[in-house]
Amino acid sequence: MVTDRVPVWKKLLPHPFLTLTLWVIWLLLNNTMAAGHMVLGFILAVIIPLLTSGFWPEKVCLKKPWVLMRFILIVLWDILVANIIVAKLILGPKNKLQPAFITVELDIRHPLGIGILANTISLTPGTVSCDLSEDHRYLYVHGLHVEDMDETINEIKQRYEQPLMEVFQSC
Repeated sequence: MVTDRVPVWKKLLPHPFLTLTLWVIWLLLNNTMAAGHMVLGFILAVIIPLLTSGFWPEKVCLKKPWVLMRFILIVLWDILVANIIVAKLILGPKNKLQPAFITVELDIRHPLGIGILANTISLTPGTVSCDLSEDHRYLYVHGLHVEDMDETINEIKQRYEQPLMEVFQSC
């Protein structure tokens, strides 16, 4: 007789990667490794995924977590560099700015991947994701200074979309 019993740890940690991520973010935001913060952060990191697991339409499956880690490092670096570039643009002559709306045709189909892509673009200073087409095939982005639309689109696709497609490929 075969039973479909779910192990206790899977019930308590429906999204273990999210739990770990929330715990690390909590500790980084509080800038301390004090026991009280570690315990409170861990409790919140366990409770939040438990309370929100009903809202997740599908189980999140990360095929290549090392690609995700590399992606995070690239995004952090890009945020740092973009802050410097945007500061120079804002402090410089305003008539040299070339703001533009661009349309990025998406190859990624995973809803969470599209969400992370849109948020990544918005987190990077100088760009913001404005809208997603109803068929989820186009992402509309505003850039503070766009010299070459094709180059900007290619950079978004290579630096952000491609790694996310690797991470969220179907399980």
